[in-house]
Amino acid sequence: MTTPPTAPTPESAYAEAPCILGEITWVFSSVAHREFGDPMGREYWLRKAAVLDRIALAEAERYAPQVAAQAIETAEKAAHRLADFDYTHHTTRGPLGPLVSPPGMSYRPYVRQEYLAWLTAHAES
Repeated sequence: MTTPPTAPTPESAYAEAPCILGEITWVFSSVAHREFGDPMGREYWLRKAAVLDRIALAEAERYAPQVAAQAIETAEKAAHRLADFDYTHHTTRGPLGPLVSPPGMSYRPYVRQEYLAWLTAHAES
């Protein structure tokens, strides 16, 4: 029997990531510098989902669950958006598929897998 693939931990996925402020700046800049009506590309959805995941992780670590709930919900929505984009465009990089998460499960591990793959590819280029 084969072991199902697992996503990287947040610590390993984000170990070499730029600072949160830098990523937020990149996300906002990407939106600000596009033509109205132009679709956002995969890098936008990936980096947005990853920075929101990192914020949610920090909130959950520092605050009570009810305080961190909004950040977690926002991260979940962004993670689902990335998974939907990857499913539609066949752009998954890792072993976890974008829509393998059954209802009630999180897409955030998928974001971590994809972000680590993206960071690794950029570090090698």
